[in-house]
Formats: sequence, structure tokens, C-alpha cells
Amino acid sequence: MARQAESIQTRPLPYGSPCSGGGESGRQRRVPCHRRTVPPVGGRVQTGCMCGRFANDAKIDELIQEFVAEGNDYRDWRPQYSIAPTELVPIVRERQQKQTGEITRSIDAAVWNFHPSFMKDSKRPQFNTRIETVATNGLWKGAFASSRCLVPMRGYYEWTGEPGHKQAFFLHGERPLLAAAGIYTTRKVGDEWEVSTSIITREARDASGEVHDRMPVFLERDVWNEYLAPVKLYDDGRAEMVALLTSESERVASTISHYEVDRRVNNSRAVDPADPTLIEPID
Repeated sequence: MARQAESIQTRPLPYGSPCSGGGESGRQRRVPCHRRTVPPVGGRVQTGCMCGRFANDAKIDELIQEFVAEGNDYRDWRPQYSIAPTELVPIVRERQQKQTGEITRSIDAAVWNFHPSFMKDSKRPQFNTRIETVATNGLWKGAFASSRCLVPMRGYYEWTGEPGHKQAFFLHGERPLLAAAGIYTTRKVGDEWEVSTSIITREARDASGEVHDRMPVFLERDVWNEYLAPVKLYDDGRAEMVALLTSESERVASTISHYEVDRRVNNSRAVDPADPTLIEPID
């Protein structure tokens, strides 16, 4: 008998402005991202933490087909071109049924703000996890050991320039969908179960490094099974998985390209997230 899927509680308030902060560690950042500048690459200014916005224009049936998964109860997903932290996103995960041992892969809804049950409420969402500490930091390592997922996306946004004059870029791959490595956790909120997630990031390479010094850890199809497998990783296993993510994500990094998009995407609260023109290049 299949295990009943958790019901999801929606978080309505987005946390979205260019480089608005948020976590790549278990601690809150005290310095705004635009002040954490590093030497520019390719003549462009970069920030010290990854900005939080991406697009996923795939319909649920397309996600099911691409990831060979079940749809579960997330049939109301609609393509979104501006997804900010604390919003619901589709994730791909595998779970093993206790009674039968059967492993199922499903598309589920998760809040893009990693919040394990032991963590106190924070004003800054935890939406990025550094690959350098995902296997050792107490906030992340438990989920990395046993609750790994993929976060599908068409591409993601980054910004360059000074506050008030930031230019938005859209970064994308060669195919319509990218699969970012993530982790997830589940906690009880009121009478419902909430699944939340964070995207693992790494040092940016190739074209991504021209815009920002961090990028998501993207994985090719041939390593999805190994990463999603619902087996618990211990110390050596976690270290080996980090090494796998590091090497395999470099293959995808070499295929990423970028172009400038309209600055109206800078304010996630002011744009229509269902507007496909947000990811169109500007002349």
C-alpha cells in the first residue's frame, strides 16, 4: 500500500528583490548582499551570495515525463517565470515505502525556504546551501544524508550593478529544463505537514562566473538515480556524494549561457509571475 503523501501548507509572502539576502549557511547574514562585493569577472560586479529567483515554465505533465515520476497531489502547478524564496516550487524526490520496500519517485510541492522542525522561526529564509558545508553543517547535513531532491527550472536570474541600478540577467542551459540538486525536510505546521527545500550552490564556472560568483549545482540525467536514491549516507558516503556533485555539475556549468532581461523583473512583488516575457532577452 502506497504511503499517503503529505499535505502542503502554502506560504503566501515572497521574499524577493535582487540580492535581498537569505541564507547559504545556518546563520543569518548581517551584511546585505550588495555590500559583499568580490572582484568582478569579465568586467561585471558580482555579489557574495547567490540571488534568489528562478523560472520554471514546465507543466506538471512535462515534469512527470522528464523525471519519470508520479504527479501525486500537485496537479495545480502552473508555469512560473518569477519564483522567489518562501513560494511553493515543484521538487523531485524518491521515497521507500515501509511495508513493501517499493521506491517511488514523485513530483511534490515544497516551500522554497528550508525549515527543519528543530529550527526557530527566522525572518531570513534559508533557500541556498553551500556545497562546501552541506555535508558538515548541522542545519543541512541530516537532510543531505537522507532527504535529497531535484529542483527543476528553466533557468535562474542574477543581477549586476549598484543598488537602484541593477541589471537583470537570465541564465539557462541548452535544454528546456535544468535539474538543480537540493535537499528537503518535513515538519508539522498546525494540522498539516509542510515540505521545505533549499538549492545547493557552488562556485560559479564559465559563463555563470561572468555574472556571479555562485551558481546552482546542476546535474545531468545520468546521475539523477544515484543522487535521489532514498538511502542514508554516513560520513564517507556524504563526502563521496559531495565529490560527485562537484565533478558532475561542472559538465552542466560549461553549457550555461546568459542574456540581459527587462529590469521590471527586479521587483518580484510588482511583476506577474505567469508572464513569459520576463525571460525574453532585451535588445
